[in-house]
Amino acid sequence: MDTTGKKRPHPSLGTHFAVLHSLSGLLLLASESLYARDFYFSPSSLEGGADASQVTDLSVFSNPKAQLPGQYPTRIHLNTQLVEERPLRYNNGPDGALQAQLTPLMLRHWGVNVDDFPEMAALPQDQPLPRPIGQYIPAAQADFDFASQTLDLSLPQLAVKQVSAGYIDPSRWDDGIPVLFSDYAFSARDNHGGDTQADNSQYLNLRSGMNLGGWRLRNYSTWSNSGAENAWQTIGTWLQHDIQQIKAQFTAGEDSTRGEVFDSIQYRGVNITSDEEMLPIGERGFAPVIRGIAMSNAMVTIKQNGYVIYQSNVAPGAFEITDLYASTNSGDLEVSVKEADGTEHLFTQPFSSVALMQRPNHLRFETTAGHYRADSGSDDKEPVFVQGSAIYGVNNRLTVYGGATVAEEYVSGVAGIGVNLGQFGSVSADVTIAQTQGHDSEKYRGQSWRLLYTSSIEATNTHFTLASYRYSTSGYYSFADANHLNHDNDDDWRDDYNKRNRIQMSISQPFENGNFYINGYQQDYWGTNRKERSITAGSSYQYAAISYHLNLSWSDTEDDDSDRMVSFGISIPLSRWLPDSWMSYNVSNAKNGATTQNLGLSGTLLEDRSLSYGLQQSHSNESPQNSSSLYSTWRAPFSNLSGGYYTSSDGSRQYSYGASGAVVIHPHGITLSQPLGDQFAIVDAEGAAGLQFQNQRGIRTDMWGNAVIPSLTAYQENRIGLDTTLLPDDVDSSDTALTVVPSRNAAVRAHFSARTGYRMLITLTRPNGKPVPFGAMVNSADGELNGIVDDNGVLYLSGVSDKSILQAQWGSAPGERCTASIDFLSISKSHEATPVKMVTTPCRPGGLQ
Repeated sequence: MDTTGKKRPHPSLGTHFAVLHSLSGLLLLASESLYARDFYFSPSSLEGGADASQVTDLSVFSNPKAQLPGQYPTRIHLNTQLVEERPLRYNNGPDGALQAQLTPLMLRHWGVNVDDFPEMAALPQDQPLPRPIGQYIPAAQADFDFASQTLDLSLPQLAVKQVSAGYIDPSRWDDGIPVLFSDYAFSARDNHGGDTQADNSQYLNLRSGMNLGGWRLRNYSTWSNSGAENAWQTIGTWLQHDIQQIKAQFTAGEDSTRGEVFDSIQYRGVNITSDEEMLPIGERGFAPVIRGIAMSNAMVTIKQNGYVIYQSNVAPGAFEITDLYASTNSGDLEVSVKEADGTEHLFTQPFSSVALMQRPNHLRFETTAGHYRADSGSDDKEPVFVQGSAIYGVNNRLTVYGGATVAEEYVSGVAGIGVNLGQFGSVSADVTIAQTQGHDSEKYRGQSWRLLYTSSIEATNTHFTLASYRYSTSGYYSFADANHLNHDNDDDWRDDYNKRNRIQMSISQPFENGNFYINGYQQDYWGTNRKERSITAGSSYQYAAISYHLNLSWSDTEDDDSDRMVSFGISIPLSRWLPDSWMSYNVSNAKNGATTQNLGLSGTLLEDRSLSYGLQQSHSNESPQNSSSLYSTWRAPFSNLSGGYYTSSDGSRQYSYGASGAVVIHPHGITLSQPLGDQFAIVDAEGAAGLQFQNQRGIRTDMWGNAVIPSLTAYQENRIGLDTTLLPDDVDSSDTALTVVPSRNAAVRAHFSARTGYRMLITLTRPNGKPVPFGAMVNSADGELNGIVDDNGVLYLSGVSDKSILQAQWGSAPGERCTASIDFLSISKSHEATPVKMVTTPCRPGGLQ
């Protein structure tokens, strides 16, 4: 201790602290020096130590920026906007990072103004740029994110075409490949026993066509057979082609006008009309949703202009028809619901144009010349006529439109305006003045005033799909009515009077967990107090996964008895006990006093939920009191098939069945498919069978590797993606998704590079018995297969054929490569049941010749 009484440190401890302090300083300096240089890990450690005779060249992996060069599926973003998804080839740049092999043709395709940069424009258009893109376009960059497989192109705004959102360059519009097809929808029902006579009927709807280049030939025909009546009707045959320069369609043959300024009419002649879907943002065509109630396995029939345009069997309960293919763009739809016991319910669905509005400085037009086509079965006149109309957007608020129709005994003109009401929707008003000459040379003159309103009110989220009112003076006849004026058919009282007032509306009102809708119309005539009325309304609501619905339909045409039906139902999910299934209860009452109660079970089956079913037991206070029914639909790869069975306590039985789909003849063969829609894609998977697709229920490639993807959107990007989670064990594809842009009514090709073969774990051994070194690159003789050997000399490959030749390379010297032959047919049969085959094969020195 010192004189203060405190302990002094031991002399040796002070020496130790000094030494430790010095060592810590040296370690700090050493650590800074260590972090100042790259960390090095000897690849020889992967090959059994420093004494290994051969080491794989793994220099590419020593650079954190580097990846193996090759072809990778890529999402291309131009200035943050997705422009395309496609495979691109990449090479290593000076810093080891992958650089996309871009061609001037690709850049043009993505909207780059290549011609504004002479040095780039002078290069071969289909060859990769020899230097980075930034050396041709100042400030341009192309960065590839390997993790997300995204190529980000950043270009000055002046180097890119200025286009509207959603713009698709017309050079990408695909006219498709030559095809011959027939799109069909067949339905039938057979009734037996009971108090009613046998009621057997069949209906076939055919939309057939042929595509060659940009030309489309179409025929729309129907066939119906109800025992006493057997009829084949041709609704229309026409030839069509795009006119890209004016964004229009040329049509020659039998078709119908668009029905915007004038009512839609059927013609036999020539038509040129602008096509809004060629523009980046355009209004789509309008077709109503048909809603109703079926108390049993019922047949729904829809007529327009005297033609049966839709007929199908539906299961009991509420139904919606959303895939209606109308014969014209206006003209009321007559809907009939015929029950299994023979009772029939009728109502009318109004169908007309929406408010006429157009974007500023844009013109929409239509011209038609030819013969007027009368309704099926009528004796109306079919005079030669010329009709033209135009709609022009003056500014954001105002649209003006007009047109004229001229025939031998008829002339009319229309003028109108459309006003944008902002958040309150849009309204258009017009007046049509017409002069008609009767068979006695008497002339009728009159006017027709029309008001159209469409809206979506954000404050209440109310959707007015259509509300319209028309008033016509006593001397006014539309062109269709004028041709019907001198008819000889006295079966319908409406033929003796011209129209006076007509009002119609369609409202949809969503609310919390539910929705309400109402559709209705009323029309009266000059010279009579008779009226036509029809209304359908309904509401649906969901609470705690339980769904409720209430529906009403009522129609009255004065000449016939009015028809009414009201229905209430509830649906409860049973997923806890039976996956994808529901139990339902429904009660309905008809005007004749019949009250029917239904208890049912429905759901879907199979892995892709392509099979749906329904079982139902019914009880009524009128005969037949009790009935049972079964209904099922299968969305098969080759067609949509449906079938049903109904039996009741009065001894009656009914069988219903149907099929809808298409037969497509194309350059790769003949393919059966689900219904096509207007545009469709033909998938060619190089013979790989069983491939399934995302968001396409039931569709898969056939034994020849072909499939049809239906209902694509014209002039827009359509993504077709493989469902990689459901790939067959013997199939592999380097393509997972493709993007196609079909033109109007096109059948485009979608090619997937799929390989059919085995999935294998291959152990490659050298002549000395040692495995091929870790990291060796392996490629097949055809260049389609590639992989990397692991630390045990094992290689994984998929899509291996029965006989394959592989080359392994682990360095640049001649002795650092070998070749192996795979002959799976000589391998033991014990491998046949396993999804992944395990084989060992010698790898002989030398490369592929």
